[in-house]
Amino acid sequence: MRLMIDSHLDLSWNALSWDRDQTLGLDELNRRDSAFSDDDCRGRATTSLGEMRRGGIAVCLGTVLTRSKPEVRPPEGQRRISLDFPSQSIAYAVGQGQLAYYRLLESQGHIRMLRTARELDDHWRRWETKGDPSEPLGLLLAMEGADPIADPSQAEAWFLDGLRCVSLVHYGEGPYAFGTGKEGPLSPRGRELLREIARLGLILDVTHLSDQSFFETIDLYSGPLHASHQNCRSLVPGARQFTDEQIRIVIERGGILGVCCDAWMLQAGWQTGVTPRDTVTLEALVDHIDHICALAGNHDHVAIGSDLDGGYGTEQTPAGLDTIADLQKLDAILRHRGYSDNAVDAIFHGNWLRFFRKWLPRG
Repeated sequence: MRLMIDSHLDLSWNALSWDRDQTLGLDELNRRDSAFSDDDCRGRATTSLGEMRRGGIAVCLGTVLTRSKPEVRPPEGQRRISLDFPSQSIAYAVGQGQLAYYRLLESQGHIRMLRTARELDDHWRRWETKGDPSEPLGLLLAMEGADPIADPSQAEAWFLDGLRCVSLVHYGEGPYAFGTGKEGPLSPRGRELLREIARLGLILDVTHLSDQSFFETIDLYSGPLHASHQNCRSLVPGARQFTDEQIRIVIERGGILGVCCDAWMLQAGWQTGVTPRDTVTLEALVDHIDHICALAGNHDHVAIGSDLDGGYGTEQTPAGLDTIADLQKLDAILRHRGYSDNAVDAIFHGNWLRFFRKWLPRG
């Protein structure tokens, strides 16, 4: 088994908003989850801390995910999967609750919060040398959409809380930028937040930016950036994916792109509940890896950003990817396509290690 770094998991959102106890075994988690009927993914979760450990995922980027969307209201009489809230102040408070969940997991010995390059190195050595199945999972605190930063001046407080990576927006129009599904520019506050991100040395995640917001961000921001869970538009059309031009920009800036396991990002025209699941396999994910490597001319800028707990389950994952531990199947597929052992290690963890060793605070 090869060790892995997964650059995008919404662990605390699943715990607090989906009522999924991440410390349970996956079978028990799904048994309890099946009691709910508010979403098709109920009872089909792929991710828990135990499955991550079984799959050799030594480090992940664990997100804070909550949005400020005053116009959004849940359907009358239906339970709400908490994501959208009436104001940024409420989004901030909910985000702090998600952070509190990570802190509790750390106090219980389930995870280890990683804030510096030195802490990352120490953690990685433990996983490489000890082989102890009880070793905590490493977690770098990330933010998917910056709505919980109630004001750009508050970014420093989040940095002191341990935040190391942040994206400006999730879906639609946010307070700082336009994201997936809606086209538009950065807001004046978004430009101010970019300056704060650069000043603090936070790492910018360009995933989910609309095309206009993406190119404005690239023009304004010169600091470290990556795309935590991002696939290729030339293979699967749609604004959620990056064009070859956008991918080349991330590569030229020294960034990494983590390929994402959501089936609708792997097959054009995918429809949940309509498209047969077995039409998409992990081979499709490797197609995106191949494409990024071809654009880069090497394997130095692609990795794994599974997003396997991002509001969907096995109804929307490639066939054969039933738990996050099944990401290990990528090893054989990559080697069959001619990737060397060193290249597979780079895609599984080496590229992220190099990137974060360079850009995290030294400690």
